[in-house]
Amino acid sequence: MITVPDPDLSTVPSRYYPADFYKLTNRRVSSPVSPDFSLPDRVLPARATQNRRTAHTADRRAFSRNDAPPTSAIQGHRRARSYTAPRTGISELTGVDLEPLKQPLVEVPKVFAHAESPLERLPVEILDEIIAQLALDSPPSGYTPRNVDLINCLLTSRTVHVATINTLYSNITIPHSSIFSKFLTHISDYPGLGTIVKRLDLSHFTSIGLGRSRQVNLEVQNMTSRTLLKCLELTPAIQEVLLQENLDDDIDENVLCKLFFGLPKLKAVDFCASSSKPFAESFTSAVTTLIDSPMNLGIRRLSLHECFTLPSSVFETLLPRLPNLTHLDVAHTRITDNALASIPETSCLSHLNLGRCTQISGRGVVDFLTSHPAAKSLVFLNLACDIARYRLLWEVDVERLLPALPTTLRSLNLNGAKIRRWHTPLIRPLTKHLEELSLAYADLTVHDVNSLFRPVSSPISDSNVVEESSAPWVEPTVHYLDLSSIPAITQSSLFSASCILLSPTSMPLEVIELSDKAISSLRECRNTNKRLGWVVKELGRRGWYVRDTNAAGGNQSGRRSWKMGAMWWGMRKCPVAWGEVGGLYGHYMFKK
Repeated sequence: MITVPDPDLSTVPSRYYPADFYKLTNRRVSSPVSPDFSLPDRVLPARATQNRRTAHTADRRAFSRNDAPPTSAIQGHRRARSYTAPRTGISELTGVDLEPLKQPLVEVPKVFAHAESPLERLPVEILDEIIAQLALDSPPSGYTPRNVDLINCLLTSRTVHVATINTLYSNITIPHSSIFSKFLTHISDYPGLGTIVKRLDLSHFTSIGLGRSRQVNLEVQNMTSRTLLKCLELTPAIQEVLLQENLDDDIDENVLCKLFFGLPKLKAVDFCASSSKPFAESFTSAVTTLIDSPMNLGIRRLSLHECFTLPSSVFETLLPRLPNLTHLDVAHTRITDNALASIPETSCLSHLNLGRCTQISGRGVVDFLTSHPAAKSLVFLNLACDIARYRLLWEVDVERLLPALPTTLRSLNLNGAKIRRWHTPLIRPLTKHLEELSLAYADLTVHDVNSLFRPVSSPISDSNVVEESSAPWVEPTVHYLDLSSIPAITQSSLFSASCILLSPTSMPLEVIELSDKAISSLRECRNTNKRLGWVVKELGRRGWYVRDTNAAGGNQSGRRSWKMGAMWWGMRKCPVAWGEVGGLYGHYMFKK
């Protein structure tokens, strides 16, 4: 038995303090259980016995409390380190670690002097772009407040206030007459705000609001030709004005003269569906002043969509005065071949909508598209017609037109054209750059439509078929295909094994527009639709069979730069301003 002499208890402190732990090393203990150091006031015994073994918890090298460093220098959780000697079986306390406490990080807010914060010191252009991200581009819905975040930014600081004002008043959207009255009051009291306005959007305006009838709203006198003219006079830097049929009674000759001759920075104007008799008379009177004038207008994007009451003389007088024209929407109007040919050669049309125009001929349209310098860079072209009233393009016109279309074209609408099977080889090259293709009422078979999305294995047995070139196969780029009112395209033919439109082979095709009868049949086939990964969607008078891109392993967006903010496929109205489509414009673009 090993006897360890008792230490001189006079030199051993009666207690162990936390400040002493970092010096306690090489002490023998008989128990594998370490002393409890969590209670600094506990008197530790000088001798511990277990299994007839005796050891001392401290030796003569113990130090006095006066040698300990200050308690504030050692802080943390106490953690004992020990091991058992393999030969003696004695637990050895090798020391005590001090695990430092993890102090929580407290961020002290910095206080900046006036206009010295990092946000305020940014260049004005960058700050304007940051604030502009808070602006809502979505169409207004009801009377819900919009741009609440921008309103809150007005109270941040003077620098942010100025940047927010520029964003808030840059694009003005007026859904109701009461909001127009408030806006007019603001720019009347603070004329400087009117100089910031770049767009006046009245496409969502409705005369029916707050439970009042149209007659009552006329009595309120919030929106009249006088107040509209005053608004235009207070916004001299305006660049885009979007009007529509709900305002046609308020668009008088003075307003039109201000738009055409009094706003030098005006680039885009839209008169969608304005067709009242007072509007037609005022428009004719305003344009008549240009007959003997050499003045040219700076308007680049013009929409007279569904303005069918305007006489043909208006177009023959107005269009030659637009040397910088890029967007022209004259769908369902009385435009003539002479008016179309009078467009200046300096124009560079990217969007042209001639749908349902009954006063133009197929020959005149093809001559313009194949020979006029302004039509060499088209991106959007609508030549649709209502075959119940008028057919624009016949077989000869189609054969002349298709080979001459530019490769810049992304959307082509040939609804109602006399397209036969032998025109398929002429259509196939267009699918290599088109994203929208409308072939409603075409005389095509399922085999003809399939040949647009896969190489033809055998030639079509028809003596009139144009021979194909031996060029290598290029994958199509068509996302939208209008096959409405084609007799060969039915619900049963789409589901047949001979049709590849619904298979992955037709990718990137994702939208097929069909007639009401076909859509009604497909609507009843819910299980088959789910199995194939296609769904039926309807809006207004139109119906689509849409590929479920999520189920197909993709999530492609329909947004394109040439759509100018529109997201859906198959638009039938030409946009003249960038932004989300809604209101009456959305009706004519996607519903009708």
